[in-house]
Amino acid sequence: MGFMAKPKSLGEFEILVLAALLRLEKDAYGARVRTEIETRAKRSVSAGALYATLGRLEDKGLVQSFTGGATAERGGRTKRYYVLTPLGQEKFDTAIFGLNAMLKGVTAWTEIPTR
Repeated sequence: MGFMAKPKSLGEFEILVLAALLRLEKDAYGARVRTEIETRAKRSVSAGALYATLGRLEDKGLVQSFTGGATAERGGRTKRYYVLTPLGQEKFDTAIFGLNAMLKGVTAWTEIPTR
């Protein structure tokens, strides 16, 4: 009888990337995603780490990418945009609902800490 691997949970950075894609909606391309995470999560993000994660999420079927039109501001080059697939939305929801359930009632801090 074969062994079926359990689907892996999302990691913290993957959750941040998916959240950025959801926030940016139709404007979710690499540089904007990176800025969104750095600004909101106060976390330094290398381009390499971001694109490796986007590629991994796409390989897992959680994200889909498409090429936008060429723009003069980019010297005629195109941008690659990213969106969550239905499976990506499902995995994101599962991760966030689980985190919310675990945090409900936690009183380790009186207000959300800021950096």
